[in-house]
Amino acid sequence: MSTFRTPRRRARPALAAAITVAAALTGPVSQAASSTSPQAAAGAPSLGAAGLGDPIFPLDGNGGYTVGRYLLDFDWQAPKTPFEATATIKATATQALSRFDLDFAGNTLHTVTVNGKTAAAERDGDELVITPAKPLAQGKDFTVKVTYTADPTQLRHRDDAIEDYGWIPTPDGTVLYPQPNGAKMIFPSNDHPSRRAPITFRITTPPGLTAVANGELTDRTEQADGRVRWTYDSEQPLATQLAQLAIGRFTFVDGTGPHGLPIRDVVPDDLVAPTEQYRKLTADHIAWLEERLGPYPFNRYGVLVGDTDLGVALETQTLSLIPKADLLGDQVSAERNLVHELTHQWTGDSVGIKSWSDLWLSEGHARFYERLYSQAHGGVSFEDTMKTAYANHDQWRHDYGAPAEPTEPNLFKRMRYDGSALVLYALREKVGQETFGKIERAWVTKYRGKIAGTQDYIDLASKVAGEDLDGFLHPWLYGAATPPMPNHPDWVVNPVQS
Repeated sequence: MSTFRTPRRRARPALAAAITVAAALTGPVSQAASSTSPQAAAGAPSLGAAGLGDPIFPLDGNGGYTVGRYLLDFDWQAPKTPFEATATIKATATQALSRFDLDFAGNTLHTVTVNGKTAAAERDGDELVITPAKPLAQGKDFTVKVTYTADPTQLRHRDDAIEDYGWIPTPDGTVLYPQPNGAKMIFPSNDHPSRRAPITFRITTPPGLTAVANGELTDRTEQADGRVRWTYDSEQPLATQLAQLAIGRFTFVDGTGPHGLPIRDVVPDDLVAPTEQYRKLTADHIAWLEERLGPYPFNRYGVLVGDTDLGVALETQTLSLIPKADLLGDQVSAERNLVHELTHQWTGDSVGIKSWSDLWLSEGHARFYERLYSQAHGGVSFEDTMKTAYANHDQWRHDYGAPAEPTEPNLFKRMRYDGSALVLYALREKVGQETFGKIERAWVTKYRGKIAGTQDYIDLASKVAGEDLDGFLHPWLYGAATPPMPNHPDWVVNPVQS
């Protein structure tokens, strides 16, 4: 997600209250221990954890099972109009389960079955607590089917760069903004960035509307009543926060990137020509990033132009959401946002994060390469932006936490962007540009299609550099004060203002 954006409207105060739902979910995270209880260890059925204990969102994600695939059937009707939906979740029990949870918020629940049999289901805040008719044995594959009425007006609000998230309305449909934990407003899921699975989307639309989602269009079927069913396969596993589903009057603009990579932009009909100048640069952006990070990690890519006043872009996997305003302004600003979200396909999408405290690895890398690219293409000096970030770093530590120590209200504040890019800049100054480049390519290669955390990066950087970098990076990532910048003894940190 990029925080560099064109000016937008003020956030709607009425939405701020929606996020307080999370505050009510302060039940003991000790439930996560159920998977290691004596009963679970002995193989007796026990409760799956209601949350993964993430330090930022403790009740996000669920224990006791892994998801193998989501199959989502959406019978779309019209903008801001509820519609019937079914989520079929194929999973495997990682412990003997008497009960388990799905993250699910804000929709009207109808039925829940496990392996075709009716299961007891109870709503508890953002948790859907499911008790199957028979306990599930450890290692057993099972299928959960949830029918519900989806509400495409569901939105929540954060007082950081995210602002509004969930279902984002457009004049003739919707786009999705699930980050950070808004997928639960779209479909029942294991809603945490460390829990990834492929998704099959089957969306039925009225005549004249198009549906698009992550991955490949595998089928388009016109039905007898004139409605059209669109089927997409994400192809690779993805985190729920990276799911995309958009409906509207779209034109598909096909192109080709490096090595024959399919590029498919999805553009509202009346925005095809106005956005073409910047969209057609994507192939060049991919080639530039491949020189630094290695081969593009997915089977396809494209830009989804959001016909909305949404103020921020999002790196939804293989189909980045870019608000129209970002593509209707000056070229330097447009390219910053395009390169930022594209970089995420390597770092944040392909290499996922273990916990929300690792967000600096995702946003810091995206900001680093965004600014590096911009410097060579008409933007401001990268070194100057890093010097400015250095001057403000102690203040950001005070206000928003160190790069790898965010708090929930400050998760998407400035420290996770320029403040985290500064850590990577400091590392490059420490080890040199050549070694830094080797670290970066090793990072996205070793953890391609996997999740990784802060210590994983420190360990890999140390191995590639041939020196222990733990003592260097820990103060940058966790310390209360900003360390000296290598090679820049003249750089000064401004005093903290309370």
